[in-house]
Amino acid sequence: MPLADIDSLLDDLYSRLSSRLSERNIHSPLLVGIHTGGSWIAERLYPRLVEAGLISDPLGSLDISFYRDDFTRIGLNPKVKPSDLPVASEDRHVILVDDVLMTGRTIRAALNVLFDLGRPASVTLVTLLDLDANELPIRADIVGQQLQLPAHQRIKLTGPEPLGLEIQEIES
Repeated sequence: MPLADIDSLLDDLYSRLSSRLSERNIHSPLLVGIHTGGSWIAERLYPRLVEAGLISDPLGSLDISFYRDDFTRIGLNPKVKPSDLPVASEDRHVILVDDVLMTGRTIRAALNVLFDLGRPASVTLVTLLDLDANELPIRADIVGQQLQLPAHQRIKLTGPEPLGLEIQEIES
């Protein structure tokens, strides 16, 4: 399956997310991107959601570096940033945005950070791409595109300007 262009994927995400919020009667959720790629995607969705009157609070971001289950093996990301939730997440509907859902480990870490900061009423997971390679039982609620790659390839979001997708070969 060919990879759709970024603008098309973002349009699909926006349409699906708008529909989901309307269907579930969710008003003014908190939009939170996972650093870095998820934040880049959230930054592009945010103005459209504000313009449509679906979101009113500032955009939030999570850095999951200290919550990863593999940092003892691969080391701590040298670009650790603080998480930034502009308002409390307690009893709020949260839209959690990531770029690529692969193993589910990033999402697990993000949920741990989110719950350490407060207990949300609900979490809607939005991802640009779902590689369907889950190691954990985590599925996105809204996906730009499902994609299957050969074992020797992975995909990386590049950006923030210009935002792009890059298929990389993995050395064995």
